[in-house]
Parts: sequence; structure tokens; C-alpha cells
Amino acid sequence: MNNTLHHKASNNTANSARRSEYWPQLQQLAEQKWSLATLFAEDKARTTRFSAQAGAIYMDYSKQCVDETVLAGLLNLADSCDLQGRIEALLQGAMVNTSEQRAALHTALRLPATAELNVADQDVVADVHNSLAQVERLSQRIRSGTWRGFSGKAITDVVNIGVGGSDLGPLMAATALDEWADTDIVVHFVSNMDGSQLDNLLKRLNAETTLFIISSKSFGTVDTLSNAKTALSWLLATATLRAGTQDSVLRRHFIGISANSDKMSAWGIHPEHQLQLWEWVGGRFSLWSAIGLALAIRIGMPQFKALLAGAHSMDEHFANADFADNLPVLLGLLAVWNSTFLQIHAHTVLPYDGRLSYLPSYLTQLEMESNGKSVTHSGEHIDYDTCPILWGEIGSNAQHAFYQLLHQGTQHVSCDFIACVRHYSDEAQNASLQHQHELSLANCLAQSRVLAFGNDTLAAVTIACDADKYKHYRGNQPSTTLLIDELTPHSLGALVALYEHKVYVMASIWDINPFDQWGVEMGKEMAETVYQALQQDSNSQFDTSTEQLLQHIRRLS
Repeated sequence: MNNTLHHKASNNTANSARRSEYWPQLQQLAEQKWSLATLFAEDKARTTRFSAQAGAIYMDYSKQCVDETVLAGLLNLADSCDLQGRIEALLQGAMVNTSEQRAALHTALRLPATAELNVADQDVVADVHNSLAQVERLSQRIRSGTWRGFSGKAITDVVNIGVGGSDLGPLMAATALDEWADTDIVVHFVSNMDGSQLDNLLKRLNAETTLFIISSKSFGTVDTLSNAKTALSWLLATATLRAGTQDSVLRRHFIGISANSDKMSAWGIHPEHQLQLWEWVGGRFSLWSAIGLALAIRIGMPQFKALLAGAHSMDEHFANADFADNLPVLLGLLAVWNSTFLQIHAHTVLPYDGRLSYLPSYLTQLEMESNGKSVTHSGEHIDYDTCPILWGEIGSNAQHAFYQLLHQGTQHVSCDFIACVRHYSDEAQNASLQHQHELSLANCLAQSRVLAFGNDTLAAVTIACDADKYKHYRGNQPSTTLLIDELTPHSLGALVALYEHKVYVMASIWDINPFDQWGVEMGKEMAETVYQALQQDSNSQFDTSTEQLLQHIRRLS
């Protein structure tokens, strides 16, 4: 381990943001009455100064409540926190996950094979590419029809069983990139513990041609293993009728992805069908690893590698671009400004593209599980606001669901609008599809405009609102717009990596660890205790509410 980088990453409290001279300066600036309409009226060149681009992603943040003074203060704050040193620590494998005493090497998952990165005497790049080679071998066997089920038939359906990062990442990417699929093999995703997802799916699948991927870093997650056990029982019920054996079913119908090979073997996963994870990869950062196997099966390994290359291009931008032009740095600093200083405690992600329907859910986990923290690296309690509540939906659907609150509610909400400039470029003959795409773009730009300026967008609206207060649009809701040239595996990789690095920037300013998730552990432990009480029907010693609920369940069971 590089001890110098370890020191930079975890022992920086003397220069923490809270102690910086720029923190109180930003607090004073936040107390001003910010008006987006005034900012635009006073600065005709505002959009030019408050925009940036990296590759296929163009970012307009001119509708954020910032001016040159605020931006300079935020950039100075980043310098005072040694953000550059923290970025280097992340990318070079330092122990940035301080509570678990390890690196966070998700960026290594997309390094080219020619790169060099050794951490604690481990050749990380070689390990990663050995795993990717195994992903390629297995995916090619499945895609080519070489992989056969217990009855000798080729695989037609692949079911990814996981939860959290082992589900949301590949589900989001497979949905976004399905037009890149070049196989008839269909991939499905199951995560829900109660079995309803799996039950509905199994009724439609053929056991002889279905392959299951069990994705669990620990291979001990009850949600995932309960679904896997049900899948095995379903297969065995069919295989037994055809004189199959359990060993044959396990070998021909299950692949495991985990950091725990012993548990995979104990469950029955054949050693050749075990794909490796590492402790230094958090689940919500694991899309780029073997966790992406279902995606690789669907779109092919060349396109999966293009996804990795897109993410790596954003890593390079994050590492080398000046902070004033650095998309992840700017996006992260703006999020800190909104949440911590302007006290905007809600944030919504609004993709105006149906292919990105699962992106808000993916980012909800990425941001809130990473930065939903209230203690610093050194264990000190925080007296400032960190991660906002995040949610989102496809923009056109959201307009008919919760935009009422955005436009006329009492809550301040910051927004990210995301859209693709080009779509249906190969559908020139289909004018209707192109028309729909242009309508979607128009709605994206129109909504951000009304959120920013309210009644001032149209004089006629202003006049009407003077007489009818129910039609008043207050405006002044800050937003950032991200325009992607077109949605490809490469640009999707860059977009997701952009948000990963945004999370790290926020955490660096707040001096918190974004790579652990202790907040989810106690609930899991308590669930096991409650489950035992439910099974044994014995006297327990819970709170009166839990006891009453248990009694109600027992009466109806």
C-alpha cells in the first residue's frame, strides 16, 4: 500500500472543509437572496461561462444559483480539502475506505490491459483482465449456443439474481443499451426477497433453457440466496422428471459471481463457473466487473468493453482536467452548494429518454448509500447537511406525476435534466419517431426554463397569474442540464462514471467515507432475530409495537 497516499486520503482533518476559511464565506454568500432571473438579466454571457464539456457530454449549469464569486469560493474550498490529492489517492489505490481499511478500486475495473497498478503486492490490472477474459469465455459460450442445459438444449433466457448494486447496475445498463443487443437470448433481473418477481418470471420460462447468475459479493445476502434456492428447486422439479441430477442442474444452470469462492462452492457452483469479485469493489460500483455478465451476454463483449472505455475516459478527465472545467468536480461542488449551504434537501434526476428509465434508481443507491453519512473519516459527528434525498423518473412521466410539487410546492428541489441530442438517426424514414424525440427534447428544455424563471418565461402567463394565484409559478428552482451526443455504450459508461466521481467529490468536501454502508447492517441483523421469533412462535422481548405486529401475523398465519 502506498503510505503517502494513505496519509493524504484519510488524515486530512487539519485541512477539512469545515475548518477552511472558505466555508464561512460560502455560508455568507448563501444567505443572499438568489434570483436566477436576475443572474441571467445581469450577465448576457452567463451560459458560456457556466458550461463545460467532456467527450460526448455537455453540461450547462447556468441555471444553478451561483455566480463567479460562489464558483471561485467552491473551487477554493475544493483546494483547501486537497481534492486533487484525494483524487490521486482514489485512482492510485490508496486506502480511501478508511472504516474498512481498504482501497476502492472500481476505476481499476476499466483500466486498459497495458496500464500498471499494484496495490499491496497485487497486480490489480492483471487480476481484472483475467476476470474479464473469463466473462468473455462464458458469455461467448452462452451466446453461441455451446452452453447447454440439462436436457441438451441451448440457453434462451438468463436470469440475474442479485440485489442492490448486483442488480441495479446491470439492470440499468441492459435497459439503456438493449438496442445494441445482437442475440435472441433474453436477460431478466430478479431482486425482490418476497419471491413475487421470481414466481411471475418462472411461470413464463422453460427450465431446460434457463440459466441463472447468482450475483452476491458476500454470497451470504439472504435476499439473493432465497431467490437462488427457489430457482434451484424449480429446476430440480423439472429435471427430476427427465432423469436429471442435482449436480448436472447446478453445473449447467448456475453461474456465481462473488468475492467468496468457498461459499459459492458450498452452495454448489462449479469452480469453472465462478467469477471473481474483490473486497475493494463496493456493490454499487461493481457494474464494470463480472457483475456485468448479464449485460455482456446481451450486447456482446466488444460493446461491454466500449462501456468500460467510456468510463475510463471520464476517469482520465476527472484526473487531469482543471477543476473549473472538470465535470465531476463541478457537479459535486454544485451539489454541496445546494445541500449544505443553500439548504436544498431534495434532488431529482430527470432523464428525457426512456432508455434511461432505471438511471434514477441506480443513482439513488449510488448517492444515498454512499453519502448518507453523519460522521467524518475520524468519527466526529457532523453539524452540517450532507446527502440530499434523491429520486427521479423519466421526464415525460415525471411531468404528470411530481412536477406539480417542483413548480408550485413549498419545497426547494435541485434537478438534473438528462437528454440525448441524437436518437433514431438510423430511422430517417420514420418521421414520427424523430418527431417524438424532438418533442421530448423540447419538453426537457422547456421544463428547466420554467423551473428557473417561473412566470417570467411568458408575459401572458405573468398577466394571467396576477389575476389567478393558482397559476403562479415561482421559479428559482436550480437545475443542471446534461446533453449527451447520443446514447452508446461508450457515452453511457462516461455518464455513470461522471456520477460516481461526483459522489466522491461531495464526500471529499464533507470529509465522509462514501465506500462503506454500515447503516444497512443493523436492520439485516435484526431481521434474522425477528425471523427466528416468527418461526418459533415463542415469547420474545421486542418493543411493544413489534410484539403486537408479530401477534397479528401469527393469528393470520
